[in-house]
Amino acid sequence: MAVSVQLLCLATSSGVPLYCRSKGESRQLPFSVIGSLNGVHMFGSNQDVLLTSTCTGNTRVCWRVFQDSITLIAMTSEEDASDLYLSRLLDNVFSAMVLVVGLDDLVNLKNVERLKRELRACYKLIDSFLTASDWIGDLTQCVDCVVSPDSDILQEALDVFVAAAAAESNFGCLMVMGKVVVATEKWWRLAAQEVMLLAWLVGSLAPSSSRDYPIYLPHGSPTVPHRLLTFQLVPGVEVCLLCGPTPSLQQVQTELVERFWSPLLEPLKTCLRVHRRSFSASVPLHPSILGLLLINREQNKNLFTLQPHAVDHSQQQGAVLPPERRRSVLRLFYTLAVSSYFPADSTEFKPVSLHEEFHTGFTHSPAECYVVADDHKCYAIQTQQYQLFLTFTPNAPTFALRSIATKTFNLLTKEVPF
Repeated sequence: MAVSVQLLCLATSSGVPLYCRSKGESRQLPFSVIGSLNGVHMFGSNQDVLLTSTCTGNTRVCWRVFQDSITLIAMTSEEDASDLYLSRLLDNVFSAMVLVVGLDDLVNLKNVERLKRELRACYKLIDSFLTASDWIGDLTQCVDCVVSPDSDILQEALDVFVAAAAAESNFGCLMVMGKVVVATEKWWRLAAQEVMLLAWLVGSLAPSSSRDYPIYLPHGSPTVPHRLLTFQLVPGVEVCLLCGPTPSLQQVQTELVERFWSPLLEPLKTCLRVHRRSFSASVPLHPSILGLLLINREQNKNLFTLQPHAVDHSQQQGAVLPPERRRSVLRLFYTLAVSSYFPADSTEFKPVSLHEEFHTGFTHSPAECYVVADDHKCYAIQTQQYQLFLTFTPNAPTFALRSIATKTFNLLTKEVPF
């Protein structure tokens, strides 16, 4: 069976399909199949049984109902799919719907056809969750970041720019290719998922010199819209503002953007040079490392890279493990670690526990774990503040993984201001 992901959105009360999005070589599902998938969930609900997921020989299916009005169903044949991944996918998709159209229209389904038209504005953002990318925030529920060597200069410029442009709100950030470089203090106070969604929204939109985009905050303001203003400083680098009715897009564009950002052309270009690695090349990594994910658990930020070395070395590693395989391996390892060994301390509402109990007989909480496979090896470290996940070449000595991972962890947490 071809690898694919199918996503269905239905009105809970009537079962009417609102949209269907897919990735890979998947065909549009016939209405009879959609009806069966919805029907088995409704049957279980009527019998006081909560059906959340099931799997066949080659497909995994997950159901979620939101606000008693929207039912989302995800199906996938991908090997790195899990209940954790699918549950977070469905949560992200519903929050993306709220972000773009608002909660009122999703809860009060008075005109289904009109809602179908409104939801088309969500398609690019939803599709970005279904396709492979240089981001991993959809899975970690943290925002993907880039640590630039000029972060201090850019932070100061952003704070002054936002204060001049939208002093009453003071929400702003600087992004490179959909990753956050710096942001104002109030921007970081938004819910972690909101910060992640805003970054993914900007990264999923077609390039534009400026935008005035109405959005809702799924947690902070799901029924009252705000304006997301974006301005392209250089191709791939954008500054974003979250504000109310004022200021106007034209006012900020003509009076403030060039004045504040034209003197910083070189630091902005530096962001582009480091965005794939997510941090400066001056921080050396062991040559056996193929991929890296560092999560700041306290600030809900992460650094993610599949190109941890110089271009020449990365090309050599590509022959060992292609980037697509590296991405799959790192996501699968993260899912395994947080599901089985590093259960979250978060108190956020979860309809069903997705964490497995640790092996019977062990009473401690694991701080490290590793995996050895034919074409790769992985190692993870968790502390109170950080989580580090590493992918290695298969010829890296297993006995040396802990030492390399520990040195990498100490280097990143001390040398990278993250």
